[in-house]
Amino acid sequence: MKFVDEAIIHVAAGNGGRGCLSFRREKFIEYGGPNGGNGGDGGSVYLRADGHLNTLVDYRYQHHHRAANGRPGEGSLCTGAMGDDLFLAVPVGTSVFDADTDELLGDLSKQDQQLLVVRGGIRGFGNAHFKSSTNRSPRKVTLGTEGEQRRLRLELQVLADVGLLGFPNVGKSTLLRAVSNAKPKVADYPFTTLVPNIGVIKVDPLRSFVMADIPGLIEGAAEGAGLGGRFLKHLSRTRLILHMVDISSGVDQAVNAYHILEKELQHCSQTLYAQPRWVLLNKCDVLLPEQVVEFAAKWSLQAGFSGPIFTISGATRSGLLPLLQAIMIEVETHAVRIVNEDGFADQSRHTQAQVAAEVRQNTIKYRDAKQASQLNDQFVAESVEAIDGGDFLHGEALGDDALDDEALGDEALDYEEQDGEEQDGVEVIYTRG
Repeated sequence: MKFVDEAIIHVAAGNGGRGCLSFRREKFIEYGGPNGGNGGDGGSVYLRADGHLNTLVDYRYQHHHRAANGRPGEGSLCTGAMGDDLFLAVPVGTSVFDADTDELLGDLSKQDQQLLVVRGGIRGFGNAHFKSSTNRSPRKVTLGTEGEQRRLRLELQVLADVGLLGFPNVGKSTLLRAVSNAKPKVADYPFTTLVPNIGVIKVDPLRSFVMADIPGLIEGAAEGAGLGGRFLKHLSRTRLILHMVDISSGVDQAVNAYHILEKELQHCSQTLYAQPRWVLLNKCDVLLPEQVVEFAAKWSLQAGFSGPIFTISGATRSGLLPLLQAIMIEVETHAVRIVNEDGFADQSRHTQAQVAAEVRQNTIKYRDAKQASQLNDQFVAESVEAIDGGDFLHGEALGDDALDDEALGDEALDYEEQDGEEQDGVEVIYTRG
C-alpha cells in the first residue's frame, strides 16, 4: 500500500430538513388544526482514529465527503428522520487542520478517539410548532439550516518513542530489522527506505517501546535535495532521537557527515535541532574491539559531542542489548515526567506542534521555489522554441514589444561587435527579458 502522510479533503455536514405545512382534515372529526411535523437534523461529520490504518492514501483520491441531509417533516405530526452522521477513519497520529485558516482543530493520538469537524444543520419547524391559543391555524414553517462545510488538511505523524536519523545507507533499516519484527527494505544502494517504517522492540515481556526509521537525509535536504526534510515531522512525537553515524569510512568522514546532517536538521527545524539526541556509531564490526574504543574517543573529540555515544553493529547485533536497555529507561523516565511533572505534558505537545509547523513551512517554501523555477524554465524553453520557429519577426512587425538598439542603449549590443568580425546576412533582434 502506498504511504501517504498528507491529504486535503472537503467535508460537508447534512442540511436540516424543512418543516411541513399541513392541516388535519377528516370527515366527522369536529376539531382539525395544524399537524405539520418538524424536519430532521442533518448529519455531522466526525474523524475517528483507527489503529489498523497507517496511511492517508484513501483521502488522496477521494476528496469530497458529505453527511446525509435531514428528511423533511410530514403531516400527522410526523417528524422527519435525522441524517446519519458520517465517520471517517484516519490513522492514529493524525493532526487535523483547517486548510484555509491553518488552525489546528484536533490531534487524534489515541485509538477510537473522535473529532467533530463539521456540525449538521438544525431541523426546520412545521406549522404545528407555532400553534397557540391566539394562533390556531398557523401557516408558518421554517426551513432547516445548512450544514457546515470546511476544507481540512490531514497530516499523519507516526507514533513512535524513538526515531532514527542519519544519512542513507548508515544502517538504520538494518538496526530496525535486528531489534524488531519489522521488515524494512535493506540494500546496498541509497534511498532504499522511501517511507517511514516502525517496529515494536520488546526489552522484556512487560516492557517495550516503538522505534521509527525515517528516510535518510542528504546534504541540501533542507532545500529539497533527495527526499527533502518532509519526513522529519515524523520525529516530532518521539521522546528520543538516535543519530546514526557510519564509521566504516574513517573518523574524518564520520565527523564531517555528522556535522552536515546536524546543519540540515537545524535548517529544517530549529525546535527539533534543540532536542536531545544520542549518537550511534554503527558498523563497528569492521574494526577490532580496541580500535572501536579509540575511534569513539577520537570521534567525540573532533565532533564536539558530549552526549551519550553507543558503538553498535546492526549486522552482527553487537552492542544492541545495552543500547535497548538504556533507551527503555529513557522512555520510561519521560513517561513518568509527563504524569508527575506539572506543565511537562503541555510543553511536549507544544514542541510537537512547533516541529511539525517548522518542517511544513520549510517544505512548502522550497516546494514553491522549485515550482517557480520549473515555470521559469518552461517559459524560457517556450520562448526559445518560438524564436526558432520564426514567431518573432523584426522590430517593425513586433511593434512596441521590440526595442531597437537606440532605445535599449548600452544593453543592446551589435552582433558584429560581439563576434569581433563582420557577419553578412544575419539579423539579430535583442529584446528586454
